[in-house]
Amino acid sequence: MDNLEATGGVPGPGRIGRVAVGDLLKRAARRFPDRIALTDGARRVTFTELERDANRFANYLVARGLKPGEKISTICNNSVEFVKALFGIHRAGLVWVPINTMLGPADMDYILNHAGVRFALIDDNLHAQPERREALQKRGMELIAVDLAGTAKTAGLEEFNSLIQGRSEIEPEIEINDRDLAMIIYTSGTTSRPKGAMHCHLAVVMAVMSNCIEMGLSRNDGITGQFPLFHCAGHVLLLSYLAVGGRMALMRGFDPVICMEAIQRDKLTVFVGLSLMYQAILDHPRRKEFDLSGLRTCIYTMAPMSKPLLERGIAELCANFVLTSGQTEMYPATTMSRPEVQLNRFGNYWGESLIVNETAIMDDNGNLLPRGQVGELVHRGPNVMMGYYKDPKSTEEARKFGWHHTGDLALIDENGEVLFLDRKKDMIKSGGENVASVKIEETLLAHPAVQNAAVVGLPHPQWGEAVSAFVKLKPGASADAASILDHCRKHLGGFQVPKLVRILEEMPMTATGKLRKVELRQNFGEHFNEKKSA
Repeated sequence: MDNLEATGGVPGPGRIGRVAVGDLLKRAARRFPDRIALTDGARRVTFTELERDANRFANYLVARGLKPGEKISTICNNSVEFVKALFGIHRAGLVWVPINTMLGPADMDYILNHAGVRFALIDDNLHAQPERREALQKRGMELIAVDLAGTAKTAGLEEFNSLIQGRSEIEPEIEINDRDLAMIIYTSGTTSRPKGAMHCHLAVVMAVMSNCIEMGLSRNDGITGQFPLFHCAGHVLLLSYLAVGGRMALMRGFDPVICMEAIQRDKLTVFVGLSLMYQAILDHPRRKEFDLSGLRTCIYTMAPMSKPLLERGIAELCANFVLTSGQTEMYPATTMSRPEVQLNRFGNYWGESLIVNETAIMDDNGNLLPRGQVGELVHRGPNVMMGYYKDPKSTEEARKFGWHHTGDLALIDENGEVLFLDRKKDMIKSGGENVASVKIEETLLAHPAVQNAAVVGLPHPQWGEAVSAFVKLKPGASADAASILDHCRKHLGGFQVPKLVRILEEMPMTATGKLRKVELRQNFGEHFNEKKSA
């Protein structure tokens, strides 16, 4: 039965009732034409300017011959022009394929080839990198540049602001349906080759609406924008705050002084960051020079915060700390902790399921488990991805038994909160015992000299897998492997104590602050075999 027959011959609402990502900005611009939508240092951009130039870029793309559904990439760090281009891409009905700018040329080329992209927007300073430029030229990419460094013209690139001049400010007439593919965002690749998670317009808009409600956002809110917009977390935060008439202070990476300056100058109410970012601000010698009293909420993400740091942040920075969690495949956020219970329990508590999706715990046979039992964390709701691009096998695996499978081991406690235990593939099986890497990492992070830690299982001829710890020390701190092992022995059972502790100058990280454990497994995978043969 087609839609027309199902409604008794009444056609759907079409454009009148459509759900489209680009409409979030349009509606906000009608309500708040003169309000500031973006700041970038001293630069101020109103909703009207953002709306006008988004339409100009959309019309440029249409005139350039790009058709709805065609793929377009951005190879950009945060900037006003990047945001204008984002909304222009959505308005033109194109499929956005963001490139993580921290990826090397080979991974960038893999994504462009896999997604079938022929057209991209790129920062001129990124285009200036010889290996990246050579890879793009070899692929025959059509490029236009964001002229951040003032080198676009000398590099022979067309420049964004010049191209949109004189274009129509009226939105192009493009038919967009809520289930149309809006973006393909490739996973961080922390454990394997990146996969392209496909999201439709409905999924993104529903996630935005959920965030606005759950976070209690208003037109008076402003948020720090150091998270990269090419990542789903940065992108959805931008959309959420603009949707309610709020603002974002754009930054290119994290610098504690720049963040504190923006909070004071732009009267920001929300700081969002990783635990390490909070530590850097709290420890900064210049912190008391800045008025940070306008903060009403501090959001931390990617991983829970240690008890000492959380207690200090609540006492010294802001009373309301909130942990949000999600993943590329489930347009974020999926769970959120309540600020009033932050000091009631500690550990890897991810909070409650948001209104946009259901959350449950499932065993390997597809049975949903009661509270308190350990299994895989699963979700379902309109924010779930459409699937992995060109990967039906992985898509089928991810949606077994009618739920999206996260690959995370967890339980839901008596309070209805998700307690994360480990990634399924990070559960170490050593000598017949199951060892949760996250528990060892928590113990390592409690050592006064340790700034960051990652624990993996490495192949071992006797134990099957050996608990192996990799740590980065705090600046100026001093510790050796022996002292860290002594610390572990005091707090862990014998089978949990690492059989290897290696101190690294830098940990392998993604651009969004996730540890790339796959690199540790690859680089040190033969450690115990080599030791035996020696």
